[in-house]
Amino acid sequence: MKRIAIIGAGISGLFVANLFQKNKNYQISIYEKKDSIDLNKGYGIQLSSNCIKLLNKLSFNTLDKDEVFNPTVINFFQTNKEIKICDLDITKFNDEDCKYSSLKRSTLSKFLVEKLDSHVIKFNHEITEINNTDHKISLNFKQGDVVNCDYLIIADGVFSKCKSLLSSNKIKPKFNNSIAIRGLIDSEHLPKAKRDNVSISMGSNFHYVVYPVDNKGQKTNFIGILKEKLTQDQLSNYKFFDQGSYLNSIKEKLKNKISINILENLQDLKIFPVFVSEEFYKSEKNIFCLGDAFFAYPPSFAQGASQSIESAFELYKDIIDEKNNFYNNRIIKSKRVNLRSKLNQFAFHISNPLLVYIRNFVLKILVKNKKFLDSYLGKVYKN
Repeated sequence: MKRIAIIGAGISGLFVANLFQKNKNYQISIYEKKDSIDLNKGYGIQLSSNCIKLLNKLSFNTLDKDEVFNPTVINFFQTNKEIKICDLDITKFNDEDCKYSSLKRSTLSKFLVEKLDSHVIKFNHEITEINNTDHKISLNFKQGDVVNCDYLIIADGVFSKCKSLLSSNKIKPKFNNSIAIRGLIDSEHLPKAKRDNVSISMGSNFHYVVYPVDNKGQKTNFIGILKEKLTQDQLSNYKFFDQGSYLNSIKEKLKNKISINILENLQDLKIFPVFVSEEFYKSEKNIFCLGDAFFAYPPSFAQGASQSIESAFELYKDIIDEKNNFYNNRIIKSKRVNLRSKLNQFAFHISNPLLVYIRNFVLKILVKNKKFLDSYLGKVYKN
């Protein structure tokens, strides 16, 4: 029996653990530095059909229907006038049991945690050293534990400590010159056109997305991306982003970008800087990275969680089939998603009035162009 150690109890770590748990040839453990997984947060995520297809292998389609919302279109708006430009029918990428979905991140985490045996997740385990000799991997933890394993799966996020240890701190994420503004809003405070689907509102150096987080019709997720310059001191001090004065300064900047009714009714508002990957790290044999630890994308294509799950399944198949193709295949897909994420953010943030007019005109054509959609979205949404 092969032993697999997974660092990080995020979505990719939890999902890959569930896959290996069903295979009797492997023994799995997840090592999480925190003392628990927060299963109460209401912030949302979007999952495209490629991801739902894989989650259904764990019976995700049996989840309470009230916990998952299935949008049918993506609406595009211009923020300064709240004028609808066009909409994109995303049902054409759906199958009967594999539909584009939105839900609370905590709902997905809870689903994955409850599928695991109770002994799998080891909390309060912070990695300090990784040694890989003679095809055996040894892990040292801050608490003094030493763990030996045959495979190491790194899923500890964009600021992966494991990746820093293995690369001698040479590979680091880069600040994307933008901040993410995350919150929730009661659906009644949104225009009717934005209540029942995914809506993207585009503005000068800013865009925001709203979508339901369940099928109850009460709460809507809000995520905004604002271009913002920050000093190195600010970036290294995460408490800075929790300060009321900074939060108020961002609200002031948003007053001419989104409606006052939306701004004043945002709840549980959180701000954090956006970091992205610039290069891929090729680890040693039997050591693999997943999710943001593998590559962190700009948050403008709603593929973070979906790619985490998709890459976890690819790794699972690669290991059990002894293919050794995971790294090269994942790079191809990651480059494709990264390019689209960058293009989206550029298009969403255009400020020149002439370019805005051209963008809106072209967008109206592209959302109806099957060949373009099959190439731009289909290659990602269909795996």
